[in-house]
This record gives sequence, C-alpha cells and structure tokens, in this order.
Amino acid sequence: MFNKVLRENNIVAALLTIIRVYLGYTWFMAGIHKLTGPGFDANGFLQGAVGKASGEHPAVQGWWAAFLDTIAIPNSGLFTFLVMWGEILVGAALILGIFTTFSALMGITMNFAFLLSGTTSTNPQMVILTIFILVAGYNAGKYGLDRYVIPFLRKNVDKKLHHKTAEAYR
Repeated sequence: MFNKVLRENNIVAALLTIIRVYLGYTWFMAGIHKLTGPGFDANGFLQGAVGKASGEHPAVQGWWAAFLDTIAIPNSGLFTFLVMWGEILVGAALILGIFTTFSALMGITMNFAFLLSGTTSTNPQMVILTIFILVAGYNAGKYGLDRYVIPFLRKNVDKKLHHKTAEAYR
C-alpha cells in the first residue's frame, strides 16, 4: 500500500519534488565547488581512504581499499573527472526532473562509494532520501521534465520495438 501511494499519489509527487530538488541542489553545488574551487583532485581523498583501512577498527574494508589502491589511485585523474562532473550532472538532472530514476541511481552509487571510503558527512541522509526517489520511480519526476520526456520515449521505443518485431516475423 505504501509503495502504491509513493508511486501514484500527486501530493506525494509534490513532496518528492521538494526532496528531489534538495538532493539535486546538494549534488550540483558540491560539483560546482569542485569545478571552480582550488584545484580539486580525488587522489588525496583516495589515499586517505586507503589509509583508513588499517588499524584495530578500520573505517574502510580491505576489499574496497584494494580496489582504490589498484584501480582508483592509478587512475585518479579519471576519478577526479567522474566525481566532479558526476555530481554536477546528477544534480542538474535531479533539479530538472529529467531521467530522475537513473540520476538518483547514479547519485546513490556515488554516496555508497563515499561511505565505503570512510566518509559520512551528509551521505547517509542523502541515501535515505534517494531511496524514496528510487522506489517512487516516475512519480518522483512527475513535476519535472520527466513528465514530457518519459511518455515521449515510451511511445517512440514501443513503436521501434513493434516495428522490429514485425520485421522479424516477415
């Protein structure tokens, strides 16, 4: 029942819009700060996360530290770019309400990467709010550009799939 209300109720869609815009603003501003601030470089953060994997009560699990050490740190320039522009794009998409579910999924993925790296900050709160967006699906973007984009895509994709299926049986 709660799931149905979350996915279909117009009042809930309005509340989700407030949550969506708040999350979008938070992501967008974090990305803009990294873009325009004094030389953001993920390497320091990544090195710090690996450092938190040792000791009696490590904040970072060994498997994650191994990933950071073998893949992320050697490619820290790529990760710097992905974090900075990922935050900006996720933020803009959530603010505009376009591809809301996908944007929320990418946002929660970044949140979990930060959490796995031993950083809390606002990430747990953002994860909880993002879960509501993900469960609500289309209703979370109903008062945004998804209201126009999703029906357009559904209509055109359905046409193409129907056409390809019909051609396959000829």
